[in-house]
Amino acid sequence: MLPEALPPQAQGRRITAGAPTATGPQGPRGTGAGSAEEPRRGPGEPAGPAPGPEADQGPQEALTGRQRLMKGVWPPRLTRAQLIVALLLFGLGLGLAIQVRSTNENSVLRGARQEDLVRILDELDSRTQRLQDEKRRLENQRTELENSSDQAEEARKQTLQKEQQLGVLAGTVAAQGPGITITIDDPSGSVESDMLLDTVQELRAAGAEAIQIGDVRVVAGTYFSDSGGAVRVDGRKVTQPYVVKVIGKPEDLEPALNIPGGVVQSLEKEQATVSVQREKKIVVDALRSAKRPDYARSSSR
Repeated sequence: MLPEALPPQAQGRRITAGAPTATGPQGPRGTGAGSAEEPRRGPGEPAGPAPGPEADQGPQEALTGRQRLMKGVWPPRLTRAQLIVALLLFGLGLGLAIQVRSTNENSVLRGARQEDLVRILDELDSRTQRLQDEKRRLENQRTELENSSDQAEEARKQTLQKEQQLGVLAGTVAAQGPGITITIDDPSGSVESDMLLDTVQELRAAGAEAIQIGDVRVVAGTYFSDSGGAVRVDGRKVTQPYVVKVIGKPEDLEPALNIPGGVVQSLEKEQATVSVQREKKIVVDALRSAKRPDYARSSSR
């Protein structure tokens, strides 16, 4: 019998239970259950594993968790809407910071002590109380006029009282009462008319009812000027030391001058010496002539 016709065992060849084996440059490889099937090759193709993408790139180092996180976060990927919102928030924050800083720098009471702040609050309370007292007084006058049996006599009485009050305000009659005396000594001559005007305005705001500087009565139409190195009030020269007589409530007038950044501190910055004294009786006797208006007439009938 020919060898080809004999069974494989008779020809001396060993057959495995799997697929036929193939030989290559790397030795025999099986295609059993634990191996992958090798792709077919054409004639002339070298044997071996097929090249993959990692073969071209070469070996790479493994990235840590922190490196992968940074790689995913940076560079940031912002959309156009997110960028516009970020710019708007930045502008808003910058504007608020500038406003807060400007408010703090312009605050007059920023560096004031607690005692000064309490004094200012007391002064505001006193002003409120004066306005309320004036309101009650006017309401009482109205009630008296409405309930008086002789309304004509009562009206005449109140008219005389009002005339005296208006005369004090207009400077046509003398006045007396409690108040303060302010003495300003200016050896360097640095105190100018605007500083005296600030003093008068502060006193009026504190409730001053009658003011006299030197021999000049201060009224609503009083003006201050500098001329020839001297201060003039209503065109009349006032000499040093400047003496200001004020009628009003001393407990309100004196603190108003001594507030932080107020009249006293401003004058002391100009090397002037300021003295404020409370007195139970102040006499303001400088008078102004009452001028009859040429054109204005009363509109009451």
